[in-house]
Amino acid sequence: MIRFALPILLAACLAFSPLAAQEAPKEPQWRHGATLLGEAKYPAGFKHFDYVNPNAPKGGLVRFGAQGTFDSFNIVVAGVKGSPEQGLGLIYESLTTGALDETNAAYGLLAESFTYPKDYSTVSFRLRPEAKWHDGQPVTADDVIFSFENLKVNSPTYAYYYANVTKAEKTGEREVTFTFDEKGNRELPQIMGQLMVLPKHWWEGTAPDGRKRDITQTTLEPPLGSGPYRLKSFEAGRNSTYERVKDYWGANINVNVGQNNFDEIRYEYYRDATVLLEAFKGDRIDFRAENSARNWSTGYNFPARQEGRVVLEEFQYAARGIMQAFVLNLRRDKFKDERVRRAFNFAFPFEELNKTVFYGLYERPSSYFYGLDLASSGLPEGKELEILETLRDKVPASVFTTPYKNPINDSPEAIRNNLREADRLLREAGWEVKNGRRVNANGEVLSVEMLGSTPSDERILLLYKPALDRLGIKTTVRIVDDAQETNRTRSFDFDITTGVWAQSSSPGNEQREYWGSQAAKREGSRNLAGIADPAVDALIERIVYAKDRDELVSASKALDRVLLAHNYVVPQWTSLKQRTARWNRYSHPENMPRYGGAAFPTIWWYDEAKAAKTGAPR
Repeated sequence: MIRFALPILLAACLAFSPLAAQEAPKEPQWRHGATLLGEAKYPAGFKHFDYVNPNAPKGGLVRFGAQGTFDSFNIVVAGVKGSPEQGLGLIYESLTTGALDETNAAYGLLAESFTYPKDYSTVSFRLRPEAKWHDGQPVTADDVIFSFENLKVNSPTYAYYYANVTKAEKTGEREVTFTFDEKGNRELPQIMGQLMVLPKHWWEGTAPDGRKRDITQTTLEPPLGSGPYRLKSFEAGRNSTYERVKDYWGANINVNVGQNNFDEIRYEYYRDATVLLEAFKGDRIDFRAENSARNWSTGYNFPARQEGRVVLEEFQYAARGIMQAFVLNLRRDKFKDERVRRAFNFAFPFEELNKTVFYGLYERPSSYFYGLDLASSGLPEGKELEILETLRDKVPASVFTTPYKNPINDSPEAIRNNLREADRLLREAGWEVKNGRRVNANGEVLSVEMLGSTPSDERILLLYKPALDRLGIKTTVRIVDDAQETNRTRSFDFDITTGVWAQSSSPGNEQREYWGSQAAKREGSRNLAGIADPAVDALIERIVYAKDRDELVSASKALDRVLLAHNYVVPQWTSLKQRTARWNRYSHPENMPRYGGAAFPTIWWYDEAKAAKTGAPR
């Protein structure tokens, strides 16, 4: 947040005083770390993060399973058949990195320090002199500029992410400065700190086969990185193995101490989620985060679990908000009426699903910031009400009179009552029932296609479909492969699909991507619903330019309340716990970081004593 050191009047007076005119420009304040709000937890010169084991042993192997495939090691462009290999985050590094025990913090990684003015109009990074690529060449300011320019030009995602950056220039031997097109946006310096830095000399060089490298094309040539791991071996689309770099330049800097403890990290790719689980049970995968309630409740009842060789453990998400929902595409005329969208919520049988499919493990989100102090509740008051009053003529009247609630379908009577209410809303919106079908005045049938990509999706959608059928809505369930679903979603070619939006405790620029009018027009954006609402845009900007925590929280609650009142989505289900399963060969620090979840394998290590009892991974 922006913090003013002097009252505005005093600052104005000083600006015109002779003393102010004689003052020399102040030297920039170079920072080792910073947060969006308040001061960084760790002081300059800190030894290591509190949550790591600085004496963690190095060694061992950890194996992960992934669903899908890959055909590229180029993070700049997506592959044709699959995505760039997910292990690439092990070899590349960013200018700064975060801490897992505080929110929205940034500490120097490739950059030893950074500086920005009070108006956040620029940010400069000073690179560490010891930072080196795996071929021994130094990481340079030219590498940073090259990375920024190529990511912005060749990736639609990064082009939007860096849209406010007008210039990147070398301003010192090891110094890069980014200039922004707006002032007061407190997140922009941190966004640039997250820039993944690529080696310019490597990408502009020649491959071993004599071919000139092209950063705009997919490639399976093992890439050059600067991080703690390098690619050891791979089979295209099937597996990849990364080995720890023994002479890694950054092994002993404070943000890395106690981390990167495994000698090898391996990824195996599977086409099917069922086979992936069986691979874990067959000891071909060491760790998995389980997102299936059915698997968590029944899928791990096998001898290794009973013998203690497999461990199931839950980790709490302390600072993660979430909205997972069915998205109704407002680009379709049939969903433009809020009453139609609300009717779909009344028909959703969450309680039955939670009982019969989810084993009672899920909750239904009632906020776009569910799980955070940013979630709206009750009626608006205080600063939130003050913000909403400025938009009273642009937001639904219910924002001021009626707290949002999801319908509850927990009994036959409740289901009947909610279907009656859905019918009433549809009739008000001009959709009558004739010959068992819901039609409008033009005779058009209200028909929807619900899009999914997995057997689990199909099972859930087929349980939702009967309620819609009872309302006379012609409902089709369409299950396609992952690539087709991704392409259709990116191009907004759907009626109803599933969207998931994760939220931090300090929202900002990403809200433009989630709900902003400009994002609604751009294919591939996260604004799946096609929300283009002036009040929503205004509230997003209020969040981005919030001056303190109170204003941020109030503006976030106001945005949440307006989004909910429009019924853009039908909330699905979520859990604020990360459920994990692992073969008992690994240990973690006693005091786990508050905001890191399992943080596996980042701060874990291979435990020889446990592995001796469990058996070493193959």
